[in-house]
Amino acid sequence: MSEDRSDRPGGAIGKDDKNGRSWIERLGQFLQIDPKNRDELLSILRDAQDNQIIDLDALAMIEGVLQVSEMQVRDIMIPRVQMVVVQRDMSIQEVLPIVVDAAHSRYPVVGENRDEVIGILLAKDLLPYFQLGTQDKFNLRDILRPAAIIPESKRLNVLLKEFRASRNHIAIVVDEYGGVAGMVTIEDVIEQIVGEIEDEHDYEDDIYIMEHNAQHATVKAITPIEEFNEHFDANFSDEEFDTIGGLIMNSFGHLPKRGERVEFGGFSFKILRADGRRVYLIQVKRVESNEEITTAETSDRAQ
Repeated sequence: MSEDRSDRPGGAIGKDDKNGRSWIERLGQFLQIDPKNRDELLSILRDAQDNQIIDLDALAMIEGVLQVSEMQVRDIMIPRVQMVVVQRDMSIQEVLPIVVDAAHSRYPVVGENRDEVIGILLAKDLLPYFQLGTQDKFNLRDILRPAAIIPESKRLNVLLKEFRASRNHIAIVVDEYGGVAGMVTIEDVIEQIVGEIEDEHDYEDDIYIMEHNAQHATVKAITPIEEFNEHFDANFSDEEFDTIGGLIMNSFGHLPKRGERVEFGGFSFKILRADGRRVYLIQVKRVESNEEITTAETSDRAQ
């Protein structure tokens, strides 16, 4: 007796068609077409989703895997100004309120300023001092873990391999001059593949714009146009749309996929995170020309 797979998670991905072919056989038939580039491969996969060979979530994850190889650390890092750090000379009584308030599991430890990252503090390493009652013997330097230092330009797929090999969960990002530009976690990379993971590392609800430098920022799609205009000294109208995401989707003329790009009003907008229902995060860059261009680029064109 054949196994009934119709009730497995994933909807269409687990069903046979009316001719008795499994989804693997049907997907194999699609992939018999020899794609010449990534655009053609994505087109085949999207056709497979349209024909219910794979479901929307599976397609989104495959697109995420492909997109990760094109993205750089600077696209997703937590900016320097939003890093929660601990000073190396702090007592345990000074460290504890920071850990309790931020509720993170790892913290960069800095010296004189944020450019001097001397290690990483794991919150769990504080517990023995309270269990044994030895808070008076606390020295932050004794429990520091080494900090992984990476450049802004590192590709996310390379970083993910390094995270797995080193078992690190966090890395400090430096700019071309060696200064600290921000930090990135393994979760930030994985989110580009599987979608949003809600936890303590996510930006607070009232933070809409994460500025990396004068020309480059990450913006939530739900950012009110009024706030976007104020931050970037722009003059987009909010009569028709309330959010920057709505304005950008109108320029595309469709719900954009991760990696698509459009330029207008002196800015370049690239979709960093999206699914089949909505856009979440957008990369914003200033462009020299104020000429309005509304032609979307594909997700796989090199930056």
